[in-house]
Amino acid sequence: MTRLFNEPSAFADEMIEGFVASHGRWVRRVSGGVARNTRSTPDSVALVIGGGSGHYPAFAGLVGQGLAHGAAMGNLFASPSAQQVYNVAKAADNGGGVLLGYGNYAGDVLHFTQAQDKLRGEGIDCRSIAVTDDISSAPLAEKHKRRGIAGDLTVFKVAAAAAESGYSIDAVVEIAERANDRTRSFGVAFTGCTLPGADHPLFSVSEGRMAVGMGIHGEPGIGETDIPTADELAELLVKDLLAEVPDGLQTQGARVVPILNGLGSVKYEELFVVYRRVAQLLSEAGIETVDPQVGELVTSFDMAGTSLTLFWLDSELEELWLAPADAPAFRRGAVSAEALDADELAAGSKEAERSIPVASDVSRKAAPRILTALEAAKAVVDANVNELGRIDAIAGDGDHGIGMERGIHAAVAAAADAVERGAGAGTALSLAADAWADKAGGTSGALWGMALRAVGQSVGDTNVPNAAAVAAGVAEAKRSIMDFGKAKVGDKTLVDVLSPFSEALTAAVQGGATLQEAWGAAATIAEQSAEATVNLLPLMGRARPHAEKSLGTPDAGAVSMALIVRAIHSTFADTTATPSTRVKETA
Repeated sequence: MTRLFNEPSAFADEMIEGFVASHGRWVRRVSGGVARNTRSTPDSVALVIGGGSGHYPAFAGLVGQGLAHGAAMGNLFASPSAQQVYNVAKAADNGGGVLLGYGNYAGDVLHFTQAQDKLRGEGIDCRSIAVTDDISSAPLAEKHKRRGIAGDLTVFKVAAAAAESGYSIDAVVEIAERANDRTRSFGVAFTGCTLPGADHPLFSVSEGRMAVGMGIHGEPGIGETDIPTADELAELLVKDLLAEVPDGLQTQGARVVPILNGLGSVKYEELFVVYRRVAQLLSEAGIETVDPQVGELVTSFDMAGTSLTLFWLDSELEELWLAPADAPAFRRGAVSAEALDADELAAGSKEAERSIPVASDVSRKAAPRILTALEAAKAVVDANVNELGRIDAIAGDGDHGIGMERGIHAAVAAAADAVERGAGAGTALSLAADAWADKAGGTSGALWGMALRAVGQSVGDTNVPNAAAVAAGVAEAKRSIMDFGKAKVGDKTLVDVLSPFSEALTAAVQGGATLQEAWGAAATIAEQSAEATVNLLPLMGRARPHAEKSLGTPDAGAVSMALIVRAIHSTFADTTATPSTRVKETA
């Protein structure tokens, strides 16, 4: 379990503060994460990596000369927001383009893609690489669906070395993609991991058993077996990885970087015992090992487990892998770096306060109603945060409740500040949307940010928010989320609630119902739709590889949306509905 923390909600921020204080030779704090504390070559490509916190030394430990130029750091096990990624990329940009690197998880894809679009809109040549090294997360025919685990290191290292050597943005992208295609990983776990403040792990493994094919966010494995000996574990890992040699290669005479990664609680001495047999097996297969790495490189808090990565080299990849680097958690060779001056250190450390657009009197008077609705959403999320996490942990990573809590708290604070500064209803919603996406991170943070922003844009700052405008905003939220996330009804996501809710709301408004009446009827449809997800198999997100485990349990995102729309209905004037404040517990 995680023992040392203050407030769980402050853990990630306090961790970053301490990391920067202890590693100031390499990194500086910037809005959204960290960036190099040393000068980079002008007009060179900048590599900005990132993901959720809880995986140190990924991602901040890989920022330094010869490695990443910056790291966007999300909350615990939650992707950084698009704004965080954008802020770090702006701080790290050297004028030669930006390559964004991250593990292939839905929330990371959403947020990094949004940041990429924003950077491109400003004329910055921005590209992305999503690492897909985990062979257990999807078959080879669907390699694009695989998640990224310890193979992040190989992709980031060679891409950074290429950027440091003066490669163009096109050449850096090509080398990163080649490294990704030649990297394969496979992992196991003996226990789950526990987030700060939680009283139980995100998943558990039976005593004396080992989960096979686990994920670094606590996603359950694809199977279980008795705990083997160290040699037997090495044989399992090597056998499965050598069963998938990259196209065009063969084991005999190959040069490979092996990475035996500890996930948090397995001691280095144990890893060395396992690696002893890994080295023997690779040699017997005719493979020459190059610069083996044994230790903690991508962790998962206190998870007891390990993963093996094989990085299949060619001459260029090998030269880049062996190039000098100096980062807090990865150093080799000798590098020289010039420290930034005071003005450069200050750049990117603060975000400017957003101005409040002019709004009509009627819109400013309506804005407090927006705040009241968000406060009701906050209350219902707070009442259900643990149950939402429990539901999510059955087939996912268990962080949905925590992410929703972070998001709605930030949204309420932003809306309250906007109201105090005289914002109209649309601006209050838009600022709440940005705060939700920024602080929650993860897939749900991105989607709720999109939803609130769509309604805010429809409502605007001129007129009283009427039923037609609200219904149009919800319909646009549905369209945006389905277009961007590619989920559809039946995939067991929040879309299974949002779509019927939107359709019912629009139909009732067009039929002449008041907003109160239409929202109440649609909220009932939302509750029924959330309950119906019990019988669905997830086809999107982290629960997809463990679809059968979620049968009999509703989708956490669907449940939270149904709770929120009912809570919002309870704030409408003269409503007779009694909101359900706590979700029904499920098996």
